[in-house]
Amino acid sequence: MNHAQQVDIELIVNHEKINCRVPVRVNLVDFLRNELGLTGSHVGCEQGVCGACTVEVDGTMVRGCLMLAAQADGSTVNTIEGFAESGRAGHLQQAFATHNALQCGFCTPGMLASALEYLEQGGVADRAAIRQHISGNYCRCTGYQAIVDAIEEVAGQTETTDGQ
Repeated sequence: MNHAQQVDIELIVNHEKINCRVPVRVNLVDFLRNELGLTGSHVGCEQGVCGACTVEVDGTMVRGCLMLAAQADGSTVNTIEGFAESGRAGHLQQAFATHNALQCGFCTPGMLASALEYLEQGGVADRAAIRQHISGNYCRCTGYQAIVDAIEEVAGQTETTDGQ
């Protein structure tokens, strides 16, 4: 196989239409970081285990290191930059800051993406459920306590505003 082979892709990234030519074997997170300059999603294990590369593709959170950029052709991709720009994750970002849930910051974008998914799927202020949902995202600094506190706070606010 010719590793220099390229393919044309068209996708929407953070509400911006992108048309470009990419190597067929470049993964999505490397494409986002190196070609588009969206460095919020991090490259950790490169095996889909750590969750640092988590991005949203067509409404589903995926590991960007396990998906080829070519597989995202025709898709809508949102990164942590897009979540922040749209305000979609602002409440979570504030709670992470308040609870000091972002220490070194390496896992934070992927953790925020997973937490956002949890909340948008109707997740409640249940510590065990929160821990289960973020279990695919590794953090070496916080011990998860502060992260769970932050997510629990936002989930509790959501329950209150929803009248539950």
